[in-house]
Amino acid sequence: MTTRFAMWSGPRNISTAMMRSWENRSDTQVVDEPFYAYYLRQSGKVHPMQEQILASQPQQWQQVVDQLLAPKSCDLFYQKMMTHHMLEEIDLSFCTELKHCFLIRNPANVVNSYVKKISQVRDEDIGIKRQWQLYQQIADISGQDIPVIDSQDVLRDPEGMLSAVCEQFDLDFDKAMLSWPAGKRDSDGVWAPHWYQRVEASTGFEPYRPEAIDLSAALQAVADDNMDAYQQMYAKRLLR
Repeated sequence: MTTRFAMWSGPRNISTAMMRSWENRSDTQVVDEPFYAYYLRQSGKVHPMQEQILASQPQQWQQVVDQLLAPKSCDLFYQKMMTHHMLEEIDLSFCTELKHCFLIRNPANVVNSYVKKISQVRDEDIGIKRQWQLYQQIADISGQDIPVIDSQDVLRDPEGMLSAVCEQFDLDFDKAMLSWPAGKRDSDGVWAPHWYQRVEASTGFEPYRPEAIDLSAALQAVADDNMDAYQQMYAKRLLR
């Protein structure tokens, strides 16, 4: 029987490196941001590579859910979920069929990275407030004590943190999760050319290095406005 595992993250948060890590297990298949086309169509947002994204995935959330729950031939089906893609009209009851983990990052770091790819950043673009809402909703719906991991902790100790996550779900840790071949993946979304240059060059998690944060007053206000939601999740994070 296939275990379906959702990793819930906002953008610019080692989420693609994390997907690489899990995909490098021999027992795992992955799906990359399955609600992206739905989100663009329904929200009216315009992103780089818009038409390619809309053509590459279902644009109705019900169709996406059907794909996520369809029979799979693997032991573990890893789903890279973006919290800002999960608009409130989506019925989250399908989450009872999944195991869940939440990947968080300090809002200032998220905004600092996001603005390098898209010049305008609003609360809803980085998904941190929505992430905290989803954490509470999915925990209630699923009855699961959902683990939270912080990206900084992962980069400081990839083996320790990934082992801790595997332990939470009675999975064997696989050292193959710590490194992977550089390059593109067939599993990457069509948006990869805009967003994934660094991860395509990577062969593992980068060592943690403090970032220089230089935000305008408006961008700092966005980061500050999301700090409470981040701290609520940070207080629940897994420690190793």
